[in-house]
Parts: sequence; structure tokens; C-alpha cells
Amino acid sequence: MTFQNFTLDTDADGIAMVTWDMPGRSMNVIDLAVMAELSAIVEAVASDAAIKGAVITSGKDTFCGGADLAMLETLSRTFAELVKSAGEEAANARLFEQSRKFSLLARRIETCGKPWVAALNGTAMGGGFELALACHHRIAADNDKTRLGLPEIKVGLFPGGGGTQRIARMLPPADALQFLLKGDQLRVNRAKAMKLVDTVVPAGELVGSAKDWIRSGGKAKAPWDVDGFKLPGGSVYSKAGMMVFPPANALYRRETSDNYPAARAVLQVVYEGLQLPMDQALRVESRYFAKILRSPEAAAMIRSLFVSLQELNKGARRPAAVPAKKIKKIGILGAGFMGAGIAYVSAAAGIDVVLIDRDRETADKGKAHSHKLMTDQVNKGRTTAADREALLARIAPTPDFAALNGCDLIIEAVFEDRKIKEDVIAKAQQVIGGDTTFGSNTSTLPITSLAKTFKDQPRFIGIHFFSPVERMMLVEVILGKETGDAALAAALDYVRAIRKTPIVVNDSRGFYTSRVVGTYIREGHLMLTEGVPAAMIENVGRMAGMPVGPLSLNDEVAVDLAWKILKATEADLGPQAIDRRQTALLREMVEKRGRYGRKNGKGFYDYPQSGPKRLWPGLADLQATRLDPDLIDIGELKHRLLAIQALESARCIEEGVVTDVREADVGSILGFGFAPFTGGTISYIDGMGTKTFVDLCRGLAERCGERFKPSPLLLDMAKKGETFYRRFPPGKRKAVA
Repeated sequence: MTFQNFTLDTDADGIAMVTWDMPGRSMNVIDLAVMAELSAIVEAVASDAAIKGAVITSGKDTFCGGADLAMLETLSRTFAELVKSAGEEAANARLFEQSRKFSLLARRIETCGKPWVAALNGTAMGGGFELALACHHRIAADNDKTRLGLPEIKVGLFPGGGGTQRIARMLPPADALQFLLKGDQLRVNRAKAMKLVDTVVPAGELVGSAKDWIRSGGKAKAPWDVDGFKLPGGSVYSKAGMMVFPPANALYRRETSDNYPAARAVLQVVYEGLQLPMDQALRVESRYFAKILRSPEAAAMIRSLFVSLQELNKGARRPAAVPAKKIKKIGILGAGFMGAGIAYVSAAAGIDVVLIDRDRETADKGKAHSHKLMTDQVNKGRTTAADREALLARIAPTPDFAALNGCDLIIEAVFEDRKIKEDVIAKAQQVIGGDTTFGSNTSTLPITSLAKTFKDQPRFIGIHFFSPVERMMLVEVILGKETGDAALAAALDYVRAIRKTPIVVNDSRGFYTSRVVGTYIREGHLMLTEGVPAAMIENVGRMAGMPVGPLSLNDEVAVDLAWKILKATEADLGPQAIDRRQTALLREMVEKRGRYGRKNGKGFYDYPQSGPKRLWPGLADLQATRLDPDLIDIGELKHRLLAIQALESARCIEEGVVTDVREADVGSILGFGFAPFTGGTISYIDGMGTKTFVDLCRGLAERCGERFKPSPLLLDMAKKGETFYRRFPPGKRKAVA
């Protein structure tokens, strides 16, 4: 029997060896062809009396990356088409049957009468791990790089191949819910401690150990299919059960504000499934999975956080004509918090780093940041002391600009002051080579104007990191008017090397991310001046889906920085470009009260040396009017906080700052946490429909001010019934007109 994605061999002991190795792919994924072939293999194993059992492993370095989400996208589109052609009932039935194929396959493995062993030679995620859970025994190779998990919740889905029901029968319900709702990736030893993996062995013993388990009489029944099986945490309607599910529901609502249908479905599926026999429980899981699959939240999150994210990570915006370049050595100008963070992620990627500051002591402090981060990892058992020393050896701190000679890329990360930046640019270009790319990590200063101080402007580009660098996954690459393709390619090759996601935008004040998130912070300021209680502003921000409220976010980026930007904007663009209410608030906070944000321990919040931060009580004294919270429309506050960001994103597209809708969406989620369940700022508009969004903005403009007035592009799209993804198809950067 010949297969495209698998090989099937049976040894002299009657043990079938199933090796999964999809051609032309770096990682195995579950698609329709894989399911069809694996189903045929399962039946062949089950029907052949000479076969005692089967071992499934991978011919690649990893086991499986999960289901092909493009396949699920196709299912969703097919559903929408069937609704129109055959009606919703027929479409629902078709989606249910199609979406549960993998669940039925996994259950067939579990009940086929022959023992199956998953020999996990590497990472198994999503459906790949669900497949392993359906096997009767799981053995993992001892590999520190291996990760095991069910991360579907992060793209608006939940495990639909039986994962919720098997996990809930292997772990106590509280642990099961935490695992399913967090989407954590486990190392093999942690998975073994949780009893999700039975054995961990050296890589060379993996297949042999799997076969030995079958030879020694491994059972072909899952524990839950054996009479007398008892749930590890007791039944749902028990004292233990009642200590889990009601609090879990409350925690879910507190953490998500009920914005994530998939998370709610996990609670429902586990709660209902644990009261049923396995086959019925799996059917319940499939019902909910089909429902979530057709939700707008899942569609938006799959598109932005999987499809678009992968395309950008693979170089969707990289100039194809420029040969790939391996970045071996970089220079970083400035060893402060940002420069030190850039040095760390670069060295972690195997890149040699020259870290420059005004003197050796300051440069050494920048390197010490990497030592601290690595030591924390060593103490948590996530890396070794040898790895720490190897990383530190790649960072060379120095005040000598001559050390930049031979660098492939320079990143300037000094204080956000034009004169300081121009000074280090001048010093660096005296020693760097003629093919070295120069990048500025600025969040506000226009790249085109900074490039004028550089002798070869086509090699000058913006490379904007986010803080803290080691945790934030986005890098905003900014094209000046003279930036060339070679510089863009080098910047994108570097971003890929440090395993972060790039977006490419054109030069403008605040670029894209700073410009849009600034509207969120400003809206919080204006709400405060209107008399909305500060606590309500912050809570509504989180309820809308943002990671933190606008006042808290301003504290993190610095209140005095917001004040400097506001003054600079007025100086450059005139008084009509700013809101006087915001000016008065920030002047009071910074110049009169000395409240600069977290960095000096006092901003919109107080930051005591011990205990959590708390809103500064003096904020109420800054409010000339104090509104009755019971009379405030919370729904409108949420709309204001999200719509103002989406509106600014639309303006960025209209002005040509952002030229790819994927980058607007991905950048908004990864850069400043815009409500992930919407799919990003542009998907937020498309999700409700452009006409509805325009009507929303018109209403807000009447009640709250002209800043909500919809732009000409939005008015035109609303009139024509267009969406951004249809008018500006990803990858086809059309002109706005």
C-alpha cells in the first residue's frame, strides 16, 4: 500500500511502523489528504490479524504543527456559500459533518482494537497533540526544543479533535481548564509530570521503546473506555466539581469580558462532556466546534493571527529581487533599556553584537541586562549556564565606534532626541562599510529627516522595536522617501533572524503604531476631562478587549513623553492639531505635579515600593466635572476606545502610510494589543461592515467631537458597500483612489 504522506511498514513481530512525512513541507500538518490516508492506515492495521499494534512517528524534526488552518478557513467559506445556496440548516449539517472528521478518526484509532503508540520525536501542537492523546501510549524523545500543547484558543478556536474530552479525563478539571484556556506549550518533562506523556526516553531509543510497549502487552483501550473508570477530579455535581466550575465561569468573565466565544465554549464543553459517555461527549465537542468555527471572532483571528502572521513572517513584504543576506554581526548605538533589549534578542539568535555607549561602564550595564534575563531563565530551568555564557560571549560592550567596522547592520537606539541621534549617526558613518544598512529605532522622529544626516540615504531605514524587546513580537520597519530595496531586505532578514514579526510602513509622524495607539491614550485623557471616573475608564478599556486601560498604558510609555509629543505636534502642525483639554491635563500632570509615569513611581497611578499599583486619588481633583457612573453609557465608552483606533488606521491606509491591510491588523494586535478577538483595527471595521462603522463614527462625532468624523475613503467604501480586504486585497498594494 502506497501513500503520499505516510509510509507503512510491518516488522517481523507484527508491529506496524507509521511514519508521517509530508513532502514539500517543513512540518507535518493535518489536512484532508492526511486524514484520508491515516484513516486507510488505521483500517489496514485494524483488519490485519498479523498486526499486533502500530507506532506512529514523524520523519521530520517535529511531529506535527497541528491542523492546516487554511483548510478550516475553506470550511468557513463553504459554509457561507451553502447558507446562500441551500439554507442555514443544510449548511450547518454540512459544516458539522466536515469539521468532525478528524475527531472521528482519532476516536477510531482509540477504539480500533489494536494498541497505538505515539512516538513523539519533536514538537506536537494542536491536532498533532490531539492525535497523540488518542493513542493508547505516548513516548517522547528527550529533547529540550520539543513543545507539546493545544494552542487553538489563541486563534479563536478550541481543540475540536477530542482534546477537550481527553484532557478533562486525564487531569483534574481545574488543571484541564487552565491548560485548555491558556494554550500553553509544555516541555516534555512537564508533560510527563502532568501524565500527558507516559515516558521520556533518549531520542535513539524512541521507536524501540514504543515497540517494546506493544510487545509487552500494551492495552488497546483508553482508561475512559474501561469499566469502572473514575474522573480524576470527581464528577461535575460533587463538592469538588462545584468548587471548580462556578468560579471558573466567574474568572472567565473577569478575564475576557465575554469577548471570546471559544473560551466560553471550552467551559461549556468540559462541563457538559464530563457528564456523558465518551462518544456522546465527543459529539457535543464537535457541535460546539462547528459553532465556533463559523463565528466572526474565529474567522478574524485565524486570518490575522495565523494566515497573515505566517505570510508576514515568511517575507511577504521582502523585495524578491534582492538576494537573501545572513546577518552575522550588528552594531547597536545606545546601551539603555531598548538597546540592551535589542542586544539580547540579537545574541539569542546567534548574531554577534557590538554594544556602544558613551563609556565602558554604561555599555557594560547594557550587557548586564542580558545576563539578568538569562540568569532568570537558568533559575527557572529553561536554559543552562553554558547557554548563558555563550550568549554573553556574543555581546561586546565598548565606547569605541571603531568596533562597528565589519557590521552588517547598525541599529541606533539612543534617547529620542534629534541632536543626540544625529551625533551618533555622524560618528558611526565614519567607520562603517559602504554596504552596511543603518537602522534607527525611533518611535516618533521622521525617518526621512533623520536620513538626511546619513551619507547614503538609500541604506537608511527605520527599525522600531517595542518595549520590552524580549517579550514584544512586533518590529515596525519604516521606509524613508529614499530608502532602497537593499536596506528593506536587510532589515526584514534581520527581523526574521531574531524571530519577530515585521510590518513595513511608510514614513509619517508617529508612523503607524505610535500614531494609532496615541489616539487610544488621548481618548482616555479626554474621558477623564469629561468627568468619567478613572477606574471606569480603565475597566472599560479592558472590557473592550485592550490589555490595559489607556491611563495605565500612558504610565508605561511615560506621561512626560506624551507631553513632549503633544508640544512637538503643536509646534510643527499648529494649535488645530491638538485638543486643548488634553494639553491642560498633561501640563497639570507633568509640569505642575511632576507625575511622569511608572518611571518615577507616580503618574495616573501610584507605584508603592511594596504592593500593587493603584490609581492616584488626586485624579478626581483634576476633574472640573464628575459624572454619575450609573448614568454613563459603557457601550459608548467601549466604542469610543476601539473606533478611534480603527478610524486612525483607516486614515493611515488612506494616506499611504500602511499599504497592506494585513500589516494594519497584525501590527495593531502585536504592537499595542488591539482587541485580538476582532482580528485587528481593519478587521474591526470589516467585521461590522463599513456602512455600520461610518454610522457609528458619525454618531460619535455628533456627541463627542470632530475627531470621529469618517474620512473620505470610508465614506466612499460605505457608499459602495466595500470592505478593506476586498478593496485592498492582501499583497496587492493598490492606490487609494
